[in-house]
Amino acid sequence: MCDDAVGLRISERIESMNLPDVDCAQEAVGGLDILPAIHGYRFAVIVDAIQTMQYEPGTVMLYSESDFDDVIAGSSCHDVNLPTAMKIGRQMDPEIMPEEVRFVAIEVADIRTMSETMTPPVEEAVESGANAVLHLIEQFRKKGNSDRNP
Repeated sequence: MCDDAVGLRISERIESMNLPDVDCAQEAVGGLDILPAIHGYRFAVIVDAIQTMQYEPGTVMLYSESDFDDVIAGSSCHDVNLPTAMKIGRQMDPEIMPEEVRFVAIEVADIRTMSETMTPPVEEAVESGANAVLHLIEQFRKKGNSDRNP
């Protein structure tokens, strides 16, 4: 659905880089269906479209779980919104949930039109979104390495 593809496109871009110790999956799921995709990982980055109407389309935002909860609480077209799904996952299977989940959200303009192309501002944000993901991967690597060094 037009701009809703931005997360998939960013994931494909990261996957094409063949980064060591980085798995990518393009999932068109939300709510509780996201849990199996992140189970068993120490860190996870979820990239998706967001429509807050507070920012210009193409704006790339980084959120932690706690920030993201406040941003989208109660607003999901999926069965359960993402913050609720994360809380349920942490209650049901805390030992297989990631230690940390970060979100890269791209403000979108059109998520209703059937189209194989995105609007120009969102298309232009793919590179910035991919750079945001790479930044988070680097932060996770530093955390992982610092945990191993006394």
